[in-house]
Amino acid sequence: MPKILKVNTPSDYSRYHGIIDRHPLVSIIDYSRISPIRHSLNSYGVYGIFLQDNNDNDLTYGCGKYDYRNGSLICVAPGQIGGKEDNGELTSIGGWAMLFHPDLLHGTSLQNEIKGYSFFDYRINEALHMNDDEHKTIASIFQKMEEEINLPRDSFQDEILVSYISLLLKFCNRFYNRQFLTRKLANAGILSKFETLLHEYYAENRQGNLGIPTVNYCAEQLCMSPSYFSDLIKKTTGENASSTIRRFIVRQAKNGLASGLSVSEVAYRLGLEYPQHLSRLFKKETGHTPKQYLASLNKNM
Repeated sequence: MPKILKVNTPSDYSRYHGIIDRHPLVSIIDYSRISPIRHSLNSYGVYGIFLQDNNDNDLTYGCGKYDYRNGSLICVAPGQIGGKEDNGELTSIGGWAMLFHPDLLHGTSLQNEIKGYSFFDYRINEALHMNDDEHKTIASIFQKMEEEINLPRDSFQDEILVSYISLLLKFCNRFYNRQFLTRKLANAGILSKFETLLHEYYAENRQGNLGIPTVNYCAEQLCMSPSYFSDLIKKTTGENASSTIRRFIVRQAKNGLASGLSVSEVAYRLGLEYPQHLSRLFKKETGHTPKQYLASLNKNM
């Protein structure tokens, strides 16, 4: 069994690296001041944002590994596991870490807004790769947060820290959006693989055991997290991955109906449990029922 550090509070991670926190719910770490450090495989009960430079270590996330690129940003959320198990070695890295407990957000607008930041569910190999200017922007926010935490605590401090975190996450969102847009050529290859995957799914009759293809299934087959895959498809095509799957199923349904199959036969062949499911899906995508579609075909013959 791997040795796992339970990070239920920001201080759990800080103490592991010999740091005494100034705030009970937020920890800011400048790695350059404490390197070399011990490795740790962490089970997170807090949010964490890590900006590490000069790090040539292989990091683990779930059951995958990632050869870390300098200047990349990793975001983790409660319930996730990441890092590298302590093997007794020391490693020198630069950059920053910021961890905060969900309690810090109670009663703030960010408490709900943070659920919309899908990059907290990305895998480490889907980390944010920043250019120099973006890197400076993120580092400057960490520095401002550190300055604030080092001030005497007052009734405004938590509100100010939450504002910095909110600003940081907004920049992350902007930079991820830029990353998707600047990788359109690579993303086009993913779209082609997505389409091929759907064709192979039905050609190999996987729907017989698995039902219709899901976003989670397609993401896993394409070696992506569902969140990153969904965001990539949305940013590249303007529609979400589930819509792409539905449109593919409807195209297959149209082919089946045009070839003379009944609605029930088409539904069964596509992996839908009941004909009514196909009818609802068909009408949602086309505005017509399968029977109305058949009637229009016969009318035009």
